Amino acid sequence: MSTAEYPTSGTSRILVLAGGLCGAAGVALSAAAAHLGGAFVGTAASFLIMHAPVFLAIGLLGANRILQAGSLILLVGLVLFCGDLLARNFIGSRLFPMSAPIGGTLLIGGWLVIAASALMRPRP
Repeated sequence: MSTAEYPTSGTSRILVLAGGLCGAAGVALSAAAAHLGGAFVGTAASFLIMHAPVFLAIGLLGANRILQAGSLILLVGLVLFCGDLLARNFIGSRLFPMSAPIGGTLLIGGWLVIAASALMRPRP
């Protein structure tokens, strides 16, 4: 892909970066879960791997603002949810009280915003 075809907006670049980092972290955590055990690690790995392609696709499409906003909500939710699970596993305490439920709620909300973006009229 030439640089002329690559999305140049800051949000698009953040989403592509997030997709790559989520994919890499998901693979690394899958290996850690296989060797060290821990249901929390495996769950976090699965969530990271399943969301990585979403961030890449939306980032590379340079999609509309609502779709990008939904993706950023997903990203914050993913950080909170997975961060809490990993903190429980590796440091023995929560990220902060209610971080996993808040993250999970943001994940649901982000997916709903992404779904709602399909109902918006395209701008000329």
